[in-house]
Amino acid sequence: MLVKVHGSAVFGVDAITITVEVNIDKGIGYHLVGLPDNAVRESSYRISAALTNVNYKLPGKKIIINMAPADIRKEGAAYDLTIAMGILGASNQIQSDTLHEYVIMGELSLDGNLQPIKGALPIAIKAKEEGFTYLILPKENAKEAAIVEGLTVYGVSNIKEVIEHFNGEQSLEPEKINSEAIFNSFQNNLDFDFSDVKGQESIKRCMEIAAAGGHNIILIGPPGAGKTMLAKRLPSILPPMTLDEALETTKIHSVIGKVKDSGILYQRPFRSPHHTTSDVALVGGGQYPQPGEISLAHNGVLFLDELPEFRRSVLEVMRQPLEDREVTISRAKFTITYPSSFMLVASMNPSPSGYFNDENNPLLSSPAEMQRYMGKISGPLLDRIDIHIEVTPVPFEKLSEERKGESSTEIRKRVIKARAIQSKRYEQFDEIHYNAQMTVKQIRTFCVLTEESKRLLKNAMEKLNLSARAYDRILKVSRTIADLEGSSEVNSAHIAEAIQYRSLDREGWLG
Repeated sequence: MLVKVHGSAVFGVDAITITVEVNIDKGIGYHLVGLPDNAVRESSYRISAALTNVNYKLPGKKIIINMAPADIRKEGAAYDLTIAMGILGASNQIQSDTLHEYVIMGELSLDGNLQPIKGALPIAIKAKEEGFTYLILPKENAKEAAIVEGLTVYGVSNIKEVIEHFNGEQSLEPEKINSEAIFNSFQNNLDFDFSDVKGQESIKRCMEIAAAGGHNIILIGPPGAGKTMLAKRLPSILPPMTLDEALETTKIHSVIGKVKDSGILYQRPFRSPHHTTSDVALVGGGQYPQPGEISLAHNGVLFLDELPEFRRSVLEVMRQPLEDREVTISRAKFTITYPSSFMLVASMNPSPSGYFNDENNPLLSSPAEMQRYMGKISGPLLDRIDIHIEVTPVPFEKLSEERKGESSTEIRKRVIKARAIQSKRYEQFDEIHYNAQMTVKQIRTFCVLTEESKRLLKNAMEKLNLSARAYDRILKVSRTIADLEGSSEVNSAHIAEAIQYRSLDREGWLG
């Protein structure tokens, strides 16, 4: 008897429906075809033991299983339950009349229990798109898949529950979740708050500007100045994710099995890879393609601590994703595109010793040593960072103050207001939503300078030896400063403040 049951393969951040055809005939043997990897081929042992332990059996006949389309490689143990239900249907141990309405996925333990799988959300989205009515998968993945409306999701703990469901002995309870209510209830749950930061008012202002315009930022300062503390609090002042952004971000994290119990990511991601990370770990790829850190930071923040300690080849692979806001992994047999729209926050010491031009510290580095250290970061990469700011140590008087600083909630209100102005400004542009994304054409249109502002910028570039690449970055940042003030014009005060945030373009840093 021939039975068809449906599963799904995750490819990049999307899923492809896999049809598992099971034919049982006279003879002996177990034949699995359709480009399965070792984990899929080993499923016969797990299925046999699981069925025996729930008082069912693998039929002693010739079993031929085809996984179509046959030109797509099938990977992992998540097809165990799919194949098992096909075998039970083909051997008349379950009623198979409605099997075609289901997508079934799950990894079997030898006792029949189900282990969680990766990519439940992309699988559910694809099942809904292709008109399937039901989705059966492990209990741990049910909330994640139930986010998709219009699809009945069943979370199960043991294969016996699925068998009894198809035989009409016991009905499964569909998983129900109000994703919007859960998403909204967690919006103000902040893990870190700017009120914890003592002093550093000018740096907080700089972080507010970066959040309001979506600008990449680098913090330069000696050890213990608070660079990491400030960076970790940046997501708390970014605008809350929309439900669409949350679903898009959850989809990426689902592929690597990193979705929380709530089933949806409700806060912007904050990723902080170690400086020993490889280029593949950062951008994604590998033998079995997985999204990298820049994609896991999509709609959030990627924090690179101790930037010069990263290998130069690792940093250089970020140049294209920073511009295109997506990364394409190309191999001989496939091409995968992962979204990677993130804010880059980097921190670094100003010299190998951690101190530069500090007369009170004996661990001074010479200008030549400092230049070699700074030279590890390429100009093209720095060209994609809008704001450079020096972070100085906090004096004792500030550290010992009892008074708390301004909270993230208050700062976020101003950021949201500025982002609303930008959304309205760029509503006719599909790919531009905030100031950091402006092209040269938009800069010329929306950053018109007065004669006074032009003179100020000209003098600054000449006297401070600012590089040519700083020009557009200053205009973008000044446009954001104007938006925070609710000003339609970019005036000289906005330009003057933006000039302060280009430390690395000055003579004595990178020349």
